[in-house]
Amino acid sequence: MKTIQSMKKITFFLMALMASFVTFAQDKVADVSLNVTESSKTWYSQPWMWVVGGAVFIIILVAILRGGKKD
Repeated sequence: MKTIQSMKKITFFLMALMASFVTFAQDKVADVSLNVTESSKTWYSQPWMWVVGGAVFIIILVAILRGGKKD
């Protein structure tokens, strides 16, 4: 029984140590600059593409769900 208790203590210590490593790793500050121009916009940044994609998705979803029903 004492072996299990000591294993739990060692495991807890190692997990706490790993958690501290993760928190210290997040302290680094990164300098990020974004240059977004009109010509560099991609398809997923266009709102009308999301609307068209959503409409197509709903139409396909309705077609699949109604599939074999004959009304």
